[in-house]
Amino acid sequence: MTAIDDFTRLKHIADACQEALDFIKGITRQELENDRMLSLALVKELEIIGEATNHISSELKNRHPDVSWQDMIGMRNRLVHVYFGINYDIVWQTITENLPILLAQINDILKLDFPQNKSL
Repeated sequence: MTAIDDFTRLKHIADACQEALDFIKGITRQELENDRMLSLALVKELEIIGEATNHISSELKNRHPDVSWQDMIGMRNRLVHVYFGINYDIVWQTITENLPILLAQINDILKLDFPQNKSL
């Protein structure tokens, strides 16, 4: 049962990463702060990533120590609890610099740990 749950959570992370990256295509850092709907959508994607990460099994996390699991959970917690004090420089940097790396890592884990699943 854990493997199915982990697979689903990893897919949620991958989907949220891809959606956030799609949202910022052709967008500048300044546009992020000026577009309330975009900024809320991006924050929501980061929250989804952190929440899904929080529910992934310790076994899977321990098999992949190169992934910044705790950082994702910490980001989610800061976004949820400091929602009126969000630093959009950090949000922008996280999405533009860290999410492409994270998406590649998660896709690799999905292929390595769940090779039987053809819905990748």
